[in-house]
Amino acid sequence: MATPTRRPRPSTQDLHAGLPPALRDAVDAFARHLSAERNRAAHTVRAYVADTVDLLAHAARAGATTPADLTIATLRGWLARQRELGAARATLARRAAAARVFTAWAHRDGRLPADVGTGLRSPQVRRPLPRVLRADQAAALVTAPTEPVTGTDARTARALALRDRLVLELLYASGVRVSELCGLNLTDVDRERRVIRVLGKGGTERSVPFGRPAEIALDAWLTAGRPVLAPDPSEPALLVGARGRRLNPTVVRRIVRSRARSLGLPPVSPHTLRHSAATHMLDGGADLRSVQELLGHASLASTQIYTHVSVERLRAAYEQAHPRA
Repeated sequence: MATPTRRPRPSTQDLHAGLPPALRDAVDAFARHLSAERNRAAHTVRAYVADTVDLLAHAARAGATTPADLTIATLRGWLARQRELGAARATLARRAAAARVFTAWAHRDGRLPADVGTGLRSPQVRRPLPRVLRADQAAALVTAPTEPVTGTDARTARALALRDRLVLELLYASGVRVSELCGLNLTDVDRERRVIRVLGKGGTERSVPFGRPAEIALDAWLTAGRPVLAPDPSEPALLVGARGRRLNPTVVRRIVRSRARSLGLPPVSPHTLRHSAATHMLDGGADLRSVQELLGHASLASTQIYTHVSVERLRAAYEQAHPRA
């Protein structure tokens, strides 16, 4: 007996096109709200809109024609259906969050008599502890000589090596996200105070310090690296690619990954360096609020994960070294 084939899942565009006019208008207005008023990143808007379209398509199949037809039973039925289809707990939690954001907005916008999303609970998701490097591994990663880029002349190869060194130093010294690093302009660097001005999630701005090793790498890049790759004085980006334009996050991930591989380290990403910076600061005695400010976390709960990392490292050291562990 042949195994029945699963029908392909409709795309978000197809689901959107099939919505009743009032629901389609609502999700379009919601997308504009997220982008223009909440200043959410483009990928965040796409994720929220995709989840909302899926919710409204489910509601439409149940007979809803306007946002006012949404009920808590509709929302719970939608999540139950996602669970039946095999969605992971983290996915269900994200979709529940998107539904709550949508219903809260729809209620404020007068499209929903009551915010029915307040009664929707998210499944509990156990966050895995982030992978971090040891301090000696992080030091080796940011200080090891950079391999020359093949296919380039010696002058360009040296400039790229100076850039890569600065990329690694800044990621570990400041704990910034890869998008924040690539978004830095020359005017965002205060060399006298040794801080960079970072534009984080939601358009929030913060000042992040960096240390002497990163300062040395910065001076070398600005003196002997960047002028080679970006002779155009109108280019505002601090970090540029081989063609003289703003460095792409994909290139940064490749730099970090290839450097770690050449040193025999486990897989490393820019976020691994961010995790490592936070954990090493806490290990060194920094308070949680300072690390929260450094990382740009809106909630202290996001930063507390690193205290668990430090405790686990302490436990491992205890069990290895204590005679009665």
